Amino acid sequence: MNQTNPIILVLYYSRHGATRKLAELIAQGIESVPGVDARLRTVPAVSTVAEATEPAIPAAGAPYVEAQDLAECAGLALGSPTRFGNMASSLKYFLDGTAAEWLAGTLSGKPAVVFTSTGSLHGGQEATLLSMMIPLLHHGMMIMGLPYSNPELMTTTSGGTPYGPTHWAGVDGNKPVSDDEKRLAIAMGRRLAETAARLQGAT
Repeated sequence: MNQTNPIILVLYYSRHGATRKLAELIAQGIESVPGVDARLRTVPAVSTVAEATEPAIPAAGAPYVEAQDLAECAGLALGSPTRFGNMASSLKYFLDGTAAEWLAGTLSGKPAVVFTSTGSLHGGQEATLLSMMIPLLHHGMMIMGLPYSNPELMTTTSGGTPYGPTHWAGVDGNKPVSDDEKRLAIAMGRRLAETAARLQGAT
C-alpha cells in the first residue's frame, strides 16, 4: 500500500462471512483503480453480557477499525448483514461512538456507499441500506448508489440494488456470490474509488 495514495475504508460487520465476501469484492473494485488503495476493517461483536470483552485483535479476517482509519480515508464503503431490515447492532454501536468525528467533520464531504447481505431474497436489503445511509448523512458524507448503466441491475435474480450492492446468502449463509452480485460489488468499489480520486485531485 502506497501511503500517498487515497485510501478507501471498507468497514463491515460479518457474522458468518457473507457480508465479508461482498466487502472483499468491493475492495477488489477499489484497487482496480490505479493509485487508490482499499483498507478492510471490521467491528467487534456486541456482547449480551456486560462484562464480556472481545480480544484486541480478531481471530480471523480484517483488523478492528480505529478512529485513525476514519480520519485517513478518502471514502467509505459500509457493510452489514440485515437484522430485521436494519443494520446489525455491532455496526450501529460503533457508529454511535463517532460523535467526536461528527463534531470535527472528519467524514464530511467524503463519498460513501453501503452494502448488505440477507438470508432470504426479500429479507429487508433496501431498508438495511437506507438505515446505514442515515448516520453517514449526519456525518456530511456524499452517498452514492449504483446507476442503471450497470445492466446487472435489470437482470439479477439474486442480490443487487440501486441503493448499493447486496448478496442473497441463503438461510444457512452458504449461497455463493452470484455473477451479477459480484459484478455489481466490483463496479461499486470502482465507482467509489474513481469519485474519491477525483475529489482528492480537486482539493
